[in-house]
Amino acid sequence: MNIYDKRPDPSYGTGAIVNVAKVSPMPKAGGRWNTLEISAKGSQLTVTFNGIRTADVQDSKHARGPFALQYSAGVVKFRKVLIKPL
Repeated sequence: MNIYDKRPDPSYGTGAIVNVAKVSPMPKAGGRWNTLEISAKGSQLTVTFNGIRTADVQDSKHARGPFALQYSAGVVKFRKVLIKPL
């Protein structure tokens, strides 16, 4: 799930899954705390950003594997990160 308000291609900006699920209109995350819920159950990927579903797709290439928190530039802070099995 992308958090990137200033991405040159906003179709894969905040709330999108890059090269899998576009978002329109793109919500803005910068400068405030936001709530994200990301569910990955097999190939079913769901993203809810501040209570609004921004992605709900089937994608078999992401059905298994590790996950990570990363950023490209600027300041990104995470708090209350909860991970639980489905």
